[in-house]
Amino acid sequence: MNGITIKNDRILFYGNTAGYVEGSKAIVDPMFQCEELKDYLSEKKKLEIQWTSGVFDRMANGKTDIDGSSPILKSCRIHQLKPDVDIMMKFIGYDELLEHFGEPNPDNYQAVYDGQLETNNLDAIYEKFNLNHPPDYQGHSLSMSDVIELYDSNGSSFCYVDRFGFKEIAFQPPEQEQQNGQTMNL
Repeated sequence: MNGITIKNDRILFYGNTAGYVEGSKAIVDPMFQCEELKDYLSEKKKLEIQWTSGVFDRMANGKTDIDGSSPILKSCRIHQLKPDVDIMMKFIGYDELLEHFGEPNPDNYQAVYDGQLETNNLDAIYEKFNLNHPPDYQGHSLSMSDVIELYDSNGSSFCYVDRFGFKEIAFQPPEQEQQNGQTMNL
């Protein structure tokens, strides 16, 4: 009996939900990274493997159903203003930013987190990045002027952290190299 199967786009590794399949890509928690699983997914199933921290925890906590009936949660990036931008742009509301500087400029931002969370709810994300930072988070507590990006294979949506709530914005940051839940700017 093979200990690795794919059922309803969920990757089962000896009874544990190790990840999921999205198109031609396998999104798998790195805690299951081993030659046996790598060979099965890449050679036998011909899938590109993306090792992504937090997948197992999210799926094990009931945030996605093993039968595939719940949608897979989107990944999250947190963008914060670079240290060298005008200090007056930092920690201001969206209307004030528009009045003095125009729309948020992606060139002024850097990604300080890239990973999967247990929610797509912006209020819950705000709380997490203020009270319980993930271990690989490299930024300050989430504040006004920061941008939350939720993305999947279908694209991204961007929300500016405003005085009260969030403002959906058009924002297209430059491509960045990703590694272990963090984004490294080159």
